Amino acid sequence: MNKRSEITRRRFLMLAGGTIGVTTLACCGLTALGLQQPALEFVESNCGGESEMSLKILVAYASKCGSTGKVAEAIGQVLCEGSTAVDVCLAKDVTDVSSYQAVVVGSAIRAGRWLPEAVKFVETHQEALSQLPIAYFAVCLTLKDDTEENRRTVAAYLDPVREMVQPVDVGLFAGALDCSKLSLPLRLMMKVMKSPEGDFRDWDGIRAWAANVRPMLLGA
Repeated sequence: MNKRSEITRRRFLMLAGGTIGVTTLACCGLTALGLQQPALEFVESNCGGESEMSLKILVAYASKCGSTGKVAEAIGQVLCEGSTAVDVCLAKDVTDVSSYQAVVVGSAIRAGRWLPEAVKFVETHQEALSQLPIAYFAVCLTLKDDTEENRRTVAAYLDPVREMVQPVDVGLFAGALDCSKLSLPLRLMMKVMKSPEGDFRDWDGIRAWAANVRPMLLGA
């Protein structure tokens, strides 16, 4: 075998090895290589409602890594002051809204839009929601810099659900990014996108919005 043939064969073997590696990854899945997403915690809670006559509010949310659930929980805690009962649930788990007198729906923003579960919730319950006071909120890292331009940008992400059901108010909040909660592919993607890591949620602002929207939802 001449030198040229040897080099050609060596290159072929390297390419073949790479192909086998990709095939193995596809067949065995990411779990075998430890690339699965870590276990995440999604808040589901209820508060208030000491009386059977209590008004009930649903706070339904969609989240990728759990940080939006904490925002939903904080909103729920403010809304349940007094005798109001509040359920905080993942939007995808809600099958009926008939027992609620008001609804708050929120979602993390990914790729310039609400997560599909939140949009589907509004689509599925559109008729019922159109008869109730409803508020929306969005959680987005763009609002780490809370400028008027960024707020207009994020507000526009909610236009598709606004067209389905008009809300009494909309809350726009900065989010959080903890890369340790992401799968390896997502961590790499966030690094390439240079997404800022940290917790940028303004809890005072979140609670203030909830306190402001409460009378709008209860008709007070």
